[in-house]
Amino acid sequence: MTERRYLAPLPLGGDDDPPWSKGLMSRALAATGLTVTRSYELARRADADMTERGTDRLDLDRLAELASEVLGEAEGGRTMRRLRRLHALRQLDVPIILLVGGATGTGKSTIATEAAHRLGITRVTSTDFIRQTMRAFFSPAFMPSVHFSSFDAGLALTKAEEEEAGDARLLGFLDQTRNVLVGVDAAIDRSLAEGWSMVLEGVHLVPGMVDVHRGSAIVVQCLVAIEDEDLHRSHFWVRDYATEGLRPLERYIDAMPEIRLIQNALIERAHRFDVPVIMNATLDQAMGEVLDLVLSTAERLARVTA
Repeated sequence: MTERRYLAPLPLGGDDDPPWSKGLMSRALAATGLTVTRSYELARRADADMTERGTDRLDLDRLAELASEVLGEAEGGRTMRRLRRLHALRQLDVPIILLVGGATGTGKSTIATEAAHRLGITRVTSTDFIRQTMRAFFSPAFMPSVHFSSFDAGLALTKAEEEEAGDARLLGFLDQTRNVLVGVDAAIDRSLAEGWSMVLEGVHLVPGMVDVHRGSAIVVQCLVAIEDEDLHRSHFWVRDYATEGLRPLERYIDAMPEIRLIQNALIERAHRFDVPVIMNATLDQAMGEVLDLVLSTAERLARVTA
């Protein structure tokens, strides 16, 4: 068995914790949202400090002093608050289900993958993957909506459905979402039945339509969005370059009105159902907010179960 169900404990050394490890502590610090470079810099300083003091154990209070020294008081304090929350999360020993929603091109897959890496979660999947699987089982005649992209799912509606009520683009997207969420619920149920943590991302994680009340896990849902349309559009240029044109750029640029329409609808629903909205201006800022959500949720659960 190569996967871990829960997060590894902090390598603080001594008799009660795993042996001190500069590499593992650097990874734990990265889970607080600190950059990899800064994480390693602080872990290296802590390693030198332990050598100077002739000890094999790191105290969190001493690490807090070193964090202020290396990172500055503000960043050091923020890092240690998050690290203590991370320590509480590890002690809960329960699986984490992190749901990262957002419209096409908002960076949700990058954020989800990075969050999983920092939290030590090995299971990451997307609602697009679930939708693609459903396409193999259900013909266009039987379930037309899953055979379209989220932003053009309105094309799957019949004329009567288009004329019934509302915007056809949103109606088509929500119809597709209802179908895909059947697979999403099954994936979450399987993960919880086996006791594994998982990160799930996708446009179909619509606030108010996903069951987040799972007593046997920490379930955190958030919505990633981009306020500035030009910045949003630039994400497709970056993705086009990174994937060497695997997904046609022009198609997404032409669909920006539909994509922005869906984003606005998702944000409105997020406010209505108290789902945090993370404006993705920079990856470091967005990652910090996502990790804060996970860690603060764990902290509240720890207080309840204490």
